[in-house]
Amino acid sequence: MFTLSESLSPLIARLGRLAGQGRLGRLRRGIEKEGLRVDAAGRIAQTRHPAELGSKLTHPHITTDYSEALLEYITPVYCRPEDALDFLADLHRFSYRHLGEELIWPASMPSRLDGNDSVPIADYGGSNVGRMKHVYRRGLDVRYGRIMQAIAGVHYNVSLPDGFFALLRELDGEGETAMQDYRSSRYFGLIRNFRRHSWLLLYLFGASPAVDRSFLSDGRVPEGLRPHGRDTLVAPHATSLRMSDLGYQNKVQSQLKICFNSLSNYVNTLRHAISTPWPDYQARGVRDGDTWHQLNANILQIENEYYSDIRPKRVARHDETPSQALEARGVEYIEVRCLDLDPFDALGIDAIQSRFIDTFLMWCLLAESPWISDEECEHLDDNRRLVVSRGRDPELRLDHHGRKRGIADWGGEIFAELEDVAGLLDRLEEGAPHAEAIAALAPRLEDPSLTPSGRLLARMESSGEEFVEVVLELARSQAARLREEPIGRAREALFDQLVETSHQQQGDIEDADIDGFGDFLAHYFEQARESRALSPLRVGGRP
Repeated sequence: MFTLSESLSPLIARLGRLAGQGRLGRLRRGIEKEGLRVDAAGRIAQTRHPAELGSKLTHPHITTDYSEALLEYITPVYCRPEDALDFLADLHRFSYRHLGEELIWPASMPSRLDGNDSVPIADYGGSNVGRMKHVYRRGLDVRYGRIMQAIAGVHYNVSLPDGFFALLRELDGEGETAMQDYRSSRYFGLIRNFRRHSWLLLYLFGASPAVDRSFLSDGRVPEGLRPHGRDTLVAPHATSLRMSDLGYQNKVQSQLKICFNSLSNYVNTLRHAISTPWPDYQARGVRDGDTWHQLNANILQIENEYYSDIRPKRVARHDETPSQALEARGVEYIEVRCLDLDPFDALGIDAIQSRFIDTFLMWCLLAESPWISDEECEHLDDNRRLVVSRGRDPELRLDHHGRKRGIADWGGEIFAELEDVAGLLDRLEEGAPHAEAIAALAPRLEDPSLTPSGRLLARMESSGEEFVEVVLELARSQAARLREEPIGRAREALFDQLVETSHQQQGDIEDADIDGFGDFLAHYFEQARESRALSPLRVGGRP
């Protein structure tokens, strides 16, 4: 039976001996955090994105996701998690200067809704690129409805310096492999291990065991949920309803079977999906005259429509799609997408969680990661589905190479290996923040009540409060504190300048358009179908 520790411990020992030479390099991370704007009563805001926050089309740090009400904050890339979190906190403080009585909803599952149309679709202005973003969101409404798109979360982006990959390549004896190919291969190995073990993150950090009844547009109560009070439904042992079939779901996409064995497979599957019509979407139509309902009637309108708990990423140039950027220059970083907002933290994530995720991702990178067989691919998400719906159930057993194991048992084994990885990362730090993060979270394995989902449900049950009441109280408390906390003068000046600059940039983009929207889209999809040839060397997997 394949065991991660067989190869992991010797590699960590070798890397540890080189750490003192400064050859490891630091992880770099950026954080994207979403949060609904709500009114004082906890209803989704119907107001437009505040102009005082800048243009959501061009502002580098404050934008919207699906909805006009769904704020999205994007930090720069930092080597220290605390720096990224400090920037994220200042984005919240700056926003609260301009939100009036509105609040930022701190939970992943939405506040009180009033049907599908109560979720306003984001408007990005009259430019072709702005219209494309809006029509794409209209297409999501056609395909899945708006309510699903009101869910919020944290996206965690991580990369490692090329110097670290050069060191690994040297230790692997693959000096003849091009760096671009080797780096992509290693990142895809990380992704495969992540997909096998992401259930652990869902257990530790899942924070959405309850929903407001208004989230269910048809009024029917799905199996596994029970009433709590008048307006709330809870799943007694759930960790993350956001990541369950109740949350992000797409039965059409499930046929794609992307198992992340190679970059070429990943890119070609996405390219197939954005060029292959789907009958149901065709039946709904793409446009009526000048009114566009969706960008196209294909399995995916664009690549970003593909849902996954992790993605390989590369910053695209202005003339590239995301897949073309990956083809041309390989994987640059990975994006973790399975993290709920922690409603007890105004930022949705803290330094302990960040350090743990860094350690977990490094573990996924360094451990052996065999290619995923067709049989494994069929069952890749089985453990994840169990944990999101029943993760705090003491009777739950997960499948581990045919063995049935409890979360505390299997998780404890993983934590033991994470301790070794944390020790390696802490060689670059003052103190031992990674080891301390592992130690701080370890008790959650034996005591599910310590998890965010357990804490939220316990508070609701002890007080008898509804989901919306509990989260609204948290939002008010967090808002009061953030409104009072100062922003450094230099950063506040930066934010003020970005507001002005972003509005000017949007105007410049709109003035520069010369093509009609239909011609613009035709050209975009013609470009998207083109392949940026992959290197003939091995790409996307280790034999």
